[in-house]
Amino acid sequence: MRIARIAHPTGMSFAVLEGEGPGATAAEIEGHPFAQLKMTGQRWALEDVRLLAPILPSKVVCVGRNFADHAAELGNEVPAEPLIFIKPSTSVIGPGEAIRLPAVSDQVEHEAELAVVIGLPGARGVDRETAAASIFGYTCANDVTARDLQRRDVQFTRAKGFDSFCPIGPWIETDADVSGAEVRCEVNGEVRQLGSTKDMVFDPATLVSYISQIMTLLPGDVVLTGTPAGVGPLEGGDAVAVSVAGIGTLTNQVVPSE
Repeated sequence: MRIARIAHPTGMSFAVLEGEGPGATAAEIEGHPFAQLKMTGQRWALEDVRLLAPILPSKVVCVGRNFADHAAELGNEVPAEPLIFIKPSTSVIGPGEAIRLPAVSDQVEHEAELAVVIGLPGARGVDRETAAASIFGYTCANDVTARDLQRRDVQFTRAKGFDSFCPIGPWIETDADVSGAEVRCEVNGEVRQLGSTKDMVFDPATLVSYISQIMTLLPGDVVLTGTPAGVGPLEGGDAVAVSVAGIGTLTNQVVPSE
């Protein structure tokens, strides 16, 4: 099932996306999608609504160096346990929104990632099996990074935390099999990253369990699971597309700082 958050002629709501192509529709959900779905009966043609970030999380927890090839390309070792950091909720944008390049950085890069969305009842101190059951679904994400600031600061907060530095979408796929899903990033139609989730050091359930020992993951929180090799620069005017097989494609334009 594809769950989206949409702007429609009468406001904003969650919706179930039904069908493909020109006949696709968005069926409105009453309230949030995490409990048993209750539909309002309102439907719009997909072309008449705008897809927003599929969720507004309380926090985005990210995992660094979870692909050995990416760790190697930046001259880092693979960590013995997950290396985590947080992006603020204000960094989240949706499909079609602009990634804004900050004036203080000369090296902003894309990082294509599979994103996990937490469902009810959340996750606190859970084992791997319970962690897997707490996953509501998956979406695509771009862990945009000011690489020069990351090197300068050592810790990641500033480099990863600018407004617009966490595009997610285009929707949440609740039934995706991500055990060996292709993760791809294209910039202006050129393939920059091409990897597979099978090459993750720590799989999604392991990551959720690990993080839940440190902090409570609330319904709607997002976990970014790491990026494969091939990260590279973004410049004003670029179109960057992140795809995860079985989920969809997230596309954003890049604009220079004002």
